[in-house]
Amino acid sequence: MKYDAVLFDCDGVLVDSEPITNGVLRDMLEERGWKLSSADCMRLFLGKAVKDEAALIEAHTGKPLTEEWMVQFRERRNQRLISDVAPIPGAVQAVAKIHALYGGRIACASGADRFKVELQMDKCGLMPYFKGHIFSGHELPRSKPAPDVYLAAAAALGVDPKRCAVVEDTVTGVTAGVAAGCTVFGYSPPEAGHDAPQALLKTGAVRVFTAMQDLPALLA
Repeated sequence: MKYDAVLFDCDGVLVDSEPITNGVLRDMLEERGWKLSSADCMRLFLGKAVKDEAALIEAHTGKPLTEEWMVQFRERRNQRLISDVAPIPGAVQAVAKIHALYGGRIACASGADRFKVELQMDKCGLMPYFKGHIFSGHELPRSKPAPDVYLAAAAALGVDPKRCAVVEDTVTGVTAGVAAGCTVFGYSPPEAGHDAPQALLKTGAVRVFTAMQDLPALLA
């Protein structure tokens, strides 16, 4: 084996949640007076925790980002995820193969809150492969792009981060994986856009792939 463990991001890698979450965020920002296109909202917030972008949101809306607003955002987001979220095409099959290949030494290291990650895992049939190995950046001193969540996942698996492969789809996530000392593979499906693969490679991904079914062979 090239690696001792494989660490996956969640949103955009395992589950197709980013358009859903960003749609709710875009609507709620417009309700506060900041009108964004779906594409601009995705560009500004993809791979980032909303609470970490408080200063940007407050500057454009002229209103404080309160805990009450964050609770409402999470509630509306969760309702939409429960009804609409689906796995990334080929992700469940790829994870099953990699789980077998690595003797269960896989983990999910997400910048999202634990409730959201576990809700999505349950809904998409991924929980059997990751149960007990789910790590949230919200529970650590720093979230992505800091390396904390990847370091925590590697430590829990008893593996040197330098012997871990990371699977990421955003510049923020690739930055975190590289900072942890891991080897990062960038997932960039065609709909991510023409510039996305280059941005992941420029940030430090060693390889970019476009279809989840190709991942087991890359890690074998």
